[in-house]
Amino acid sequence: MNKFLKSDRTINMIIPVFAAILGLVAGAIIMLLGGYDPAYGYEALFNGMIGSPKAIGETIRAMTPLILAGIAVAFAFKTGLFNIGVEGQLLVGWLSAVWVGYAFELPTMIHIPLAILAAAVAGGIWGFIPGLLKARFKVHEVIVTIMMNYIALYTTSAIIREFLYAGNEKSHNIHESASLASPMLASLTNNSRLHYGIIFAFIAAIVMWFLLNKTTKGFELKAVGFNQHASHYAGMNVERNIILSMAISGAFAGVAGAMEGLGTFGYMNTLSAFTGTGFDGIAVALLGANSAFGIILAAFLFGGLKTAAPQMNFMADVPSELVEIVIALIILFVASSYIIRWFVMRLSKEGK
Repeated sequence: MNKFLKSDRTINMIIPVFAAILGLVAGAIIMLLGGYDPAYGYEALFNGMIGSPKAIGETIRAMTPLILAGIAVAFAFKTGLFNIGVEGQLLVGWLSAVWVGYAFELPTMIHIPLAILAAAVAGGIWGFIPGLLKARFKVHEVIVTIMMNYIALYTTSAIIREFLYAGNEKSHNIHESASLASPMLASLTNNSRLHYGIIFAFIAAIVMWFLLNKTTKGFELKAVGFNQHASHYAGMNVERNIILSMAISGAFAGVAGAMEGLGTFGYMNTLSAFTGTGFDGIAVALLGANSAFGIILAAFLFGGLKTAAPQMNFMADVPSELVEIVIALIILFVASSYIIRWFVMRLSKEGK
């Protein structure tokens, strides 16, 4: 038992669970201090997450882009890079998918893959640029990706207004042949917005796991992330791998945008503010310990919390902003993982 608790793999699995529990406990304390009933508040919250077929459908729908955003962050992080530009890559992917979905009339079996591919290429290009600057000129990817988020935000809005504008601050709708929406899934979940995008999110998680853990290229990418000098000495092309890592990360983020454009909405708004999904992907990757399976679980939790926040406000009169506080606390506890690690190690010593 002690060996089990002391293993790094076990501790890495325990930390996110502890962090989520501590975040919820801290949220309950805040509710008590604010004069609210935490039991009633959390009951309303969990009902809003999984309490009905519609709630489950909306939770899964919300977790779909979060899985892909989390994978984008985790993929770059696994290779030694911090892609904070997932939001911008998501936006250009969203626009590209909507444009292909609107501009062409094709059979569904061709139209949907083509639109998703366009989103992946657009996101990949948006990730390629900071990767190139990092590899060739040693420009830190965090600075470049932050700036490119704003470029993506205002450029996509300008393109919609100039070429795709349909009024009411949104683009034209995509053709039905490009839509991931499913009347069957909607009927099963009491008219939720659940769509087939969740299948692509799961496929992306498998692709990430396979690429990083079962291929030579994945070994190279991780090796460069661990130690660039040793990788170069071993004959690996460090610059090429940095660029490739950021491009692949951006492609995952672009597909996250396609899930919104082809699935949830069927169009794109002229945004004046970020969606937040790309930034939430950082939290999802952090809570999921940068593993494919962990990201799926973290996305389910965060997606459920996001969709259930209004329910908690409506049913229990608890401010929906409390959910953001709980999420922030969970991230704080994950970031303070050394405390949980110390606690687990103490338990293992006392159990001798």
